[in-house]
Amino acid sequence: MRLRSAPYTLELRHAFGIASNSRTSTPATLVALEHEGVVGYGEAAMPPYLGESQASAAAFHARAADFLATVRDPFQREEILPAIDALAPGNTAAKAAVDLALHDWIGKKLGAPWYRIWGLDPAKAPVTSYTIGIDTEPVVREKTREAAPYKIIKVKLGRDAATDRMMIDAIRAETDKPITVDANQGWRDREAALRMIEWLAGRNVEFIEQPMPKEQPDDTAWLRERSPLPLIADESVQRLPDVAKAVGVFHGINIKLMKCTGLREAERMVTLARALGLKVMLGCMTETSCAISAAAQLSPRVDWADLDGAVLIKNDCFLGATIEDGRITLPDRPGLGLLPGTGMPFSGQG
Repeated sequence: MRLRSAPYTLELRHAFGIASNSRTSTPATLVALEHEGVVGYGEAAMPPYLGESQASAAAFHARAADFLATVRDPFQREEILPAIDALAPGNTAAKAAVDLALHDWIGKKLGAPWYRIWGLDPAKAPVTSYTIGIDTEPVVREKTREAAPYKIIKVKLGRDAATDRMMIDAIRAETDKPITVDANQGWRDREAALRMIEWLAGRNVEFIEQPMPKEQPDDTAWLRERSPLPLIADESVQRLPDVAKAVGVFHGINIKLMKCTGLREAERMVTLARALGLKVMLGCMTETSCAISAAAQLSPRVDWADLDGAVLIKNDCFLGATIEDGRITLPDRPGLGLLPGTGMPFSGQG
């Protein structure tokens, strides 16, 4: 198997602000996995705060390429992907790129999309939220108007109480659609967090994602007992071993391919979360339609989806899953359902 990789910078339509930072682009790396004339595509999207970079991804993919060159049977997914994971610690987004490319290759070789391989009904894919980052009131109102085709708005909070209230008031000045809140670990005092959640509960907010730092599970468990809204883990649950730790601390978990190394582990996380009585959300970074379409294959199994990453960028180089009337629509194409689009960095596309 031949693995190629290329850096690709995702240009955002708007500056994207969260509790700890703001950015106008996201570094990414795209990969192409070729064997027997079939090409599978993958992506590593790497917001800088997560600790990966195009340089680290390139170094990891060089090691992965050496290993994959020795693989005789690409269908041995249960042998290949654990071996990729063991090549080096961390590097979860770089690993996800290989995972996605392998899934895309297998699906193309079988002539079936992954939702069909998993036996899922694409009609059960949930609506997806549209994310509004922390910004000034006029920009937040403009972004809210842009979110008109979507049925749910996701808003980033957690910078300070005044900004949090301004963000919600600005959105509510434009629409009464349901809101989901992502505090990105920004609330550090549990009493203040509870007061904010009680205020949000009266404003058609559905749940709160990662209200407190992941280093404060006891405070989050205290908050869970008193919160009028469900609490969903994000930074606290990144990989499969973290899922069981969420029981009694959160009501549900958010799974992101870039944090859990891809579809193989994400599918296992959904299964375990269901067995433990946890709700499941499927999220994303700012990503091309490659990674978004990959996550969409699994979306019929989850309660909520936040898969708007591709619509937040202006240089998507793939065609894949789309959002129609606010709902994820999976293409009936094999693998991840992708077609190369404008700007694809690889030649000899297939």
